[in-house]
Amino acid sequence: MSRRPYLMLVIILILVAFGLWVDLSKQITIPNPFNPSSPIQKNVDTQLGLDLRGGLQTLLEADLPATTSVSSDDLNVARQILENRANALGVSEVVMQVAPPRRIVAEFPGLQDPQQVIDSLQHTGLLEFVGMNSTDSPLVAVGTIIQTDYGTAAANATATATPGAGTVYPTDTATVPPTAAPTATTAPGATPQAAGPVIYHTVMTGAALNTVSVTTDAVGSYQISFTLKADSSALFANYTGSHVNDYLAIVLDKKVISTPQIQNQISGGQGVIQGNFTADTANSLAINLRYGSLPIPIKVVSSQTVGPTLGAESLRRSLLAGIIGLTAVILFMLFYYRLPGFLADLALVVYALLSFMLFKIIPVVLTLSGIAGFVLSIGMAVDANILIFERLKEELRAGRTLRQAIELGWTRAFPSIRDSNISTLITCLILYIFGSAYGASVVQGFALTLALGVLVSLFTAIIVTRTFLHVVLDNVKFAEHPRWFGI
Repeated sequence: MSRRPYLMLVIILILVAFGLWVDLSKQITIPNPFNPSSPIQKNVDTQLGLDLRGGLQTLLEADLPATTSVSSDDLNVARQILENRANALGVSEVVMQVAPPRRIVAEFPGLQDPQQVIDSLQHTGLLEFVGMNSTDSPLVAVGTIIQTDYGTAAANATATATPGAGTVYPTDTATVPPTAAPTATTAPGATPQAAGPVIYHTVMTGAALNTVSVTTDAVGSYQISFTLKADSSALFANYTGSHVNDYLAIVLDKKVISTPQIQNQISGGQGVIQGNFTADTANSLAINLRYGSLPIPIKVVSSQTVGPTLGAESLRRSLLAGIIGLTAVILFMLFYYRLPGFLADLALVVYALLSFMLFKIIPVVLTLSGIAGFVLSIGMAVDANILIFERLKEELRAGRTLRQAIELGWTRAFPSIRDSNISTLITCLILYIFGSAYGASVVQGFALTLALGVLVSLFTAIIVTRTFLHVVLDNVKFAEHPRWFGI
């Protein structure tokens, strides 16, 4: 007998072993051949959706007059920024989908603090770095609402959006953070006014920032490190060089959130913001700096909390339904097709292990509809085997040897298997696209798990079942054991 089926069997067994490892693990560690001291770690814990895990579902809308049109590009950019904000706050498996013409549907599975996320999402997030030009003390207190010249004709040469508390330094400099001072009513650095409120000059906006991260200094105090985009580095270097010891307020939505003091010229586009930060305040400031600017204002239209008790019951019933369905299919194949059916059942177990492995590695957020798609794909996997076995029976009745019948049965069944699976994949693609366009995450979850299941079922039908048939049946004499084949 050819060695190829045995080689394929070894590969399948390796895949099964890896699949079992992933399926039974919450985190896997793989040696890194390029850096042995830094192994590759991957979180493979099962990700459950809102309907199974509980959490918060929120409907967001553009906070603009009904007569004002909202472009799809602005809505998509807002969705991406809001998703980044939520993820940075530690809310995992966030699902946000655009629901044209002006809404975004947001789901936060397992959320512990709904109000924190809602407050963060509602910020419009125009971040400005505003010059105070005082060598004595900060001119305004943190929390003060001020007016700036951003967007005016006089300021058009400088700017763009995002947030901090403390002192701004070059990355190679360390010094003592300043103390806050009371609000002032006049400002040497302000645009001269004949009367009315003080208007401060915006040096640049958060759009000039390239990267922002929370780090610690030599004594373990929290600080925010930042780098600027290339086209803003020279502007910032010139300004900080001519305003050493002045204060540069960080302003979010016209509200002062930090008043760091410029200690040295910041050249090279790199610096740090130091102050009396805690881990939470440093992280909050970094999030605003990193994801502060929204193209449109957003408001929360409605929100509802889904209890974990309902999710746990739904998960239990879904798993029970899946086990019943899988058992029924296994028994049908075993009693109707006998020995080939038993081999198909083994292939079906391989299919289930590999599918669940993919769900955990990608990862796929499992919802009720997603589980339904996976259960349906089990039927697709069995359908391919049935086509092969029926062709196998026809070839055996025609007097072929078992080895010939296996090859001819698979070859003649393959066009039907290929076409049926391709048509299902096309349907999945259409469902996924429409689900994405209309904010229907339920449809998306169903389409994604069904598509993955179909792809894995193709592998098990083309490779696994065929290999099992050759390894077990090539040396069996059909004439001596016709009942083994249900004939």
